[in-house]
Amino acid sequence: MKQGYMNPTFRIFANLILVIWTVCVLYPLFWTILSSLKDNQQFFLGKPWNLPQLPLLWSNFSYVWEKYNFGHYFVNSLVVTVVSTILGVFLSATTAYVIARYTFRGNGLLYYSYLSYQMIPLFLGIIPLFFLLNDIHLTNKMLGLILVYTISAVPFAVFVLVSFFKSLPSELEESAAIDGASHYGIFFRIMLPLAKPGLISVGIITVLNIWNEYVFALVLINDPAKYTIPVAIAVMQGEMQYRTEWGPLFAALCVSMGPIFVFYIVFQRQITGGITAGALKG
Repeated sequence: MKQGYMNPTFRIFANLILVIWTVCVLYPLFWTILSSLKDNQQFFLGKPWNLPQLPLLWSNFSYVWEKYNFGHYFVNSLVVTVVSTILGVFLSATTAYVIARYTFRGNGLLYYSYLSYQMIPLFLGIIPLFFLLNDIHLTNKMLGLILVYTISAVPFAVFVLVSFFKSLPSELEESAAIDGASHYGIFFRIMLPLAKPGLISVGIITVLNIWNEYVFALVLINDPAKYTIPVAIAVMQGEMQYRTEWGPLFAALCVSMGPIFVFYIVFQRQITGGITAGALKG
């Protein structure tokens, strides 16, 4: 078979699979957005899958934002996600750079320690973690949640970034050292910018994991004023008691998905390049 040639039958089959997969991914999203524009009557009449009737209830969004104080929860999630991602990526980059570019006793042990951490579900340690944070007075505080998210993001990011730093030519470091650059200068001015695709890749994964995280936010935070969006949505559904307001509930889901869409639209090119580079270097 010639390079670049693809059997027409296989091409049709592959395209069909991709179309089916695309529909399976987009339909729940499309249905969620449409459901956020309905009232309860349209759900309770046994037609939850139908298109919303006119007029569309855009007021569901303002209702959620004002009555359930969703704007405050949105800010909480935004602060926790941004701070945890920045700290997690920075700590991962410095650790991965040292492991990848320096030779020292215990180098391999350190790397495989981070790698083995991914084999142990973090949820298994949630009880001792709670007591540890409680002893140092960090439960029910945003700082405690940020520290947990930051630490949980580091092992996987180190695993990914080590391959990026190893792939960078050593001549760059040697040239910079001859020109009088310090170790910090070499890292921040040369190596870190060159590892941008890897930083973007781990940043994307970290943002998605933290923004959607529920269990730790539920266990470590019990002050309603400090809830993140996943916990707030669950609490909101509980407050609705026996008459669940489906339209506002789906509106809350749409609001929670909004920042991820904006993030993808703004950084679409960098995201694609980072994931592709990660696949090639991995």
